[in-house]
Amino acid sequence: MKKELKIEYRQLKHWNELPDTDQVLVKKANSVMLNAYAPYSDFKVGAAVLLANNTIVTGSNQENIAYPSGMCAERVALFYAGANFPNQKVETLCIVAKGDLISREDLLSPCGGCRQVMAETESRQGEPYRVILVCQNDEVIIFNSALDLLPLAFGS
Repeated sequence: MKKELKIEYRQLKHWNELPDTDQVLVKKANSVMLNAYAPYSDFKVGAAVLLANNTIVTGSNQENIAYPSGMCAERVALFYAGANFPNQKVETLCIVAKGDLISREDLLSPCGGCRQVMAETESRQGEPYRVILVCQNDEVIIFNSALDLLPLAFGS
């Protein structure tokens, strides 16, 4: 039996083409990215989560010399939202990054662990949310579901 996975996304040349609400998320993610603690990778990441009640929660990556003890920006923001706003659904997650770990033209893509947390958040709330990835060259990729980034998520 042959099956097919289909992933849909939109791509924009610059994040300033986004609607105003999404531009606010990009600005918040960029602002919190400056607070990232990334002395080992020198790759700073910021995330902004828009909740259903219009609250915006942010997070930045926090590295640790014992690598598994650090935390990615996406998880910092999503876990904070889950802990402090457990009854509010995630509407949008915006992720930005700066550093030489990837080239300016490469797609910014969350790590596998973050993708699983993103998928679990979606499963937990019972509906998809948008994911906005802003590349270092300001191009934007927009997914309508976190599962588009991890279509065969554990537990799906």
